Amino acid sequence: MRTFLNLLAPLGVLAAGLVLCSPPSAAKPDYTRRTKKDCEFCHPPNSRDLTEAGRYYQDHHNSLEGYKPAPPAKGAAQPPAAKK
Repeated sequence: MRTFLNLLAPLGVLAAGLVLCSPPSAAKPDYTRRTKKDCEFCHPPNSRDLTEAGRYYQDHHNSLEGYKPAPPAKGAAQPPAAKK
């Protein structure tokens, strides 16, 4: 019993630290279900900023209906082709 009590305090401190130090989640899984798009479609990787598509979605009342991506700028690097 004494061993259990000796472990309880450090485990409680660890659990409290994990709860208090974890960042709040801003992700909305409902958006990915509604749009059928990955998070990176509207957000740059590892960022909360918005891409052109994300700004369109925000400005058009949470809808991508009618969204057409802008053509790439002349001389801009092209994304790598997807392998089949």
